[in-house]
Amino acid sequence: NDHTTDDNFLLQNNDYTIQDDEWDRDLLLDPAWEKQQRKTFTAWCNSHLRKAGTGIENIEEDFRNGLKLMLLLEVISGERLPKPDRGKMRFHKIANVNKALEYITSKGVKLVSIGAEEIVDGNIKMTLGMIWTIILRFAIQDISVEETSAKEGLLLWCQRKTAPYRNVNVQNFHVNWKDGLALCALIHRHRPDLIDYAKLNKDDPLGNLNLAFDVAEKYLDIPKMLDAEDIINSPKPDERAIMTYVSCFYHAFAGAEQAETAANRICTILGVNQENESLMEEYEKLASQLLEWIRRMTPWLENKSPETTMAAMRGKLEDFRDYRRQHKPPKVQEKCQLEINFNTLQTKLRISNRPAFMPSEGRMVSDITSAWTGLEQAEKGYEEWLLIEIRRLERLNHLAEKFQMKATSHQGWSVGKDSVLSQKDYESCSLTEVRALLRKHEAFESDLAAHQDRVEQIAAIAQELNELDYHAASSINERCQGICDQWDQLGTLTQKRRENLERTEKLLETIDQLFLEFSKRSAPFNNWMEGAMEDLQDMFIVHTVDDIQSLISAHDQFKATLPEADCERQAILSIYTEVQKIAQSYGISPNLTNPYSDITPTEIGLKWDKVKKLVPQRNSILQEELARQHANERLRRQFAAQANIIGPWIQTRMEEIGRSSVDIGGSLEDQMSQLKQFEQVIINYKSNIDKLEGDHQHIQESLVFDNKHTNYTMEHIRVGWEQLLTTIARTINEIETQILTRDAKGISQQQMNEFRQSFTHFDRVLCPFVSLCISLCPSGESEFARIMSLVDPNGSNKVTFQTFVDFMTRETSDSDTSEQVLASFKILAADKPFILLEELRRELPPEQAEYCISRMPLYNGPDGVPGALDYTAFSTALYGESDL
Repeated sequence: NDHTTDDNFLLQNNDYTIQDDEWDRDLLLDPAWEKQQRKTFTAWCNSHLRKAGTGIENIEEDFRNGLKLMLLLEVISGERLPKPDRGKMRFHKIANVNKALEYITSKGVKLVSIGAEEIVDGNIKMTLGMIWTIILRFAIQDISVEETSAKEGLLLWCQRKTAPYRNVNVQNFHVNWKDGLALCALIHRHRPDLIDYAKLNKDDPLGNLNLAFDVAEKYLDIPKMLDAEDIINSPKPDERAIMTYVSCFYHAFAGAEQAETAANRICTILGVNQENESLMEEYEKLASQLLEWIRRMTPWLENKSPETTMAAMRGKLEDFRDYRRQHKPPKVQEKCQLEINFNTLQTKLRISNRPAFMPSEGRMVSDITSAWTGLEQAEKGYEEWLLIEIRRLERLNHLAEKFQMKATSHQGWSVGKDSVLSQKDYESCSLTEVRALLRKHEAFESDLAAHQDRVEQIAAIAQELNELDYHAASSINERCQGICDQWDQLGTLTQKRRENLERTEKLLETIDQLFLEFSKRSAPFNNWMEGAMEDLQDMFIVHTVDDIQSLISAHDQFKATLPEADCERQAILSIYTEVQKIAQSYGISPNLTNPYSDITPTEIGLKWDKVKKLVPQRNSILQEELARQHANERLRRQFAAQANIIGPWIQTRMEEIGRSSVDIGGSLEDQMSQLKQFEQVIINYKSNIDKLEGDHQHIQESLVFDNKHTNYTMEHIRVGWEQLLTTIARTINEIETQILTRDAKGISQQQMNEFRQSFTHFDRVLCPFVSLCISLCPSGESEFARIMSLVDPNGSNKVTFQTFVDFMTRETSDSDTSEQVLASFKILAADKPFILLEELRRELPPEQAEYCISRMPLYNGPDGVPGALDYTAFSTALYGESDL
């Protein structure tokens, strides 16, 4: 019966009377708990009834007639109840109790199976349950802490207040209160002058509890509602008794809650400000480091001091490749991250109504972009200069070697020619001998004329080396001048000897025609063989397959002339054979020396053998070069095949990112997920770029400088790749900014989609937006001017999507303002126009308190005191409305 009645008294209210699942209703009135509830509820009732000059001693007896019950409700509610019946009959008592219960029901409490008869009959369980209902409704229900109320709000309040204290961990309203430290912590938090918490001992629960009860009763006007021994000896103290007693502390300290709320607001605002300042300092640091790196690299890239050797220039090219592969990529990432951090900071400042961040002079994003552009221009110019210099040095080395070869050949030919031309051997010769000398001289002149072209080639090569600024041009010029001077001398001596021979020619009539014919035919043939040997040993430089095939074709044509040349050789040798036959027929020695020429059949045979030996060697060299050019062509085709795939791929990804930025399908998180997938695809594609870089390196190492198979260069691919990385990062940052704006302003996904649809519909052009604003602004041109000053402060006739969202949310949302901060400081300062250091340190956490003290100016008002701080100037400066 008792259990059934006990179950019926439970209240059915959604806000504050739902029972905790952890309690067993059969144990609801355990004897120990009943004792604690009697004492606690009696003391609680008396704490209110004494205001009416009365009280109770026995809770189940003194409420039976309903008179003190009605009086208790009037005191705690401040309202008048219906006039009670003064009779002493049972029905009078029931009527009075019913009036009290009806009043409780009128306050939103639904009572189930609780009747006045049980109260009149002195049912202790029903009476205690009714008093607990009154305590819940009038003492606990209205407690609200950080969006929690009633029991949860009271528990959260206790946790917040006792969090800094050692040995205190409030998680419930029973066992966590047995050692008395939680009660002492509550008192010390609000009145540190009443209890020395540092001297308390966790092992002395009785002393701690009695100290808290005595101090609360003496100084806080909270009657002693609990018994220390009962709490200590109970395995689980009664939760209702503890909650009733603790609620008295909440109401006693309610006045301090307003100051705490103000302090929390200030801490939140200062935390935002500190975070923003940290982001500003980080931006300045990163910007300075990046600009310093650019300033170091730019002079290096602009230094175009030429080198004199190919090895030195290749070293510079390798240093430049290391810069491209190792040093620049991290800086590209830093630049992108710096722009993202700047946009995020500006968004946070805009959301918290803070002034926009203006970096130090020279560290603006535009300054960094300008410096980066200058770096890339210097980089491009340096690379072009390197390639041009390498080509120039290659050309110079080729020309220098060709000059030395031709000069050595010519000087070898001219050795002794001046002494021969200076001889006067014709003075003692017969007519035949003189005529032979004359013919010999004619042959020499023919040879000399053939060498004229070779000397001109030597001079032309020397001139070109001078024009190309060859480092050893002085030695080239010295040798060339010696050759030219010797050539002029040979010309003079040749002319003089001819004149002498012609003068004696009249004295000489006999000449051996065969020797003359031999000399005439052998000299051009010998010159042809020497020219052929020079051509077969001549160096060449080609860059394409067509070039080398042209040389091979010319070589094939030369080989085709060899049979004809061999016929000429045999004909010349047959002349010399005929000379020997004639000499023998006239009894002359067969070892006669040809008076007309120094060329002998043996020399012709040796040179002819050398020509035949050089032909296959030349053929082998040409074939090797052809193979190398074919390999270069394969490198071109391999690079072009990849570049023609990668280039369009990058363009396609750029277009996909562009389309994704205007599509509204799905939430911002879905768009973010899609962009993250794009980003992963791009990151995974990096290996193709690296492979293309490797092929490009092979091409450059092979000195291949053009590629007709593709319009894409490695520079195009690099620029496109960097733009793709920057675009995906900026697009992701834009979505993150929209998410941050949405969450901070409380914008739903549907609203954000509507904003995007509206913005897209008006095509981001100001004129349609003007029409929309006029339709939405019935107040006239002044309101329209206000809106335009917000969305287009620079008068650019353009409105971005972020500005559009800021405007829409600013018109509908609420955020902290300087007035709210000012009002919060005024509460902490107890309505004074200034605030003291000890007040800031008492109400704010140490970090925020010291932050305010370091930035808050001194108060200069006439009513100030020493050390007073001006919180008004500080509050307005937080929002950019004034300068500290």
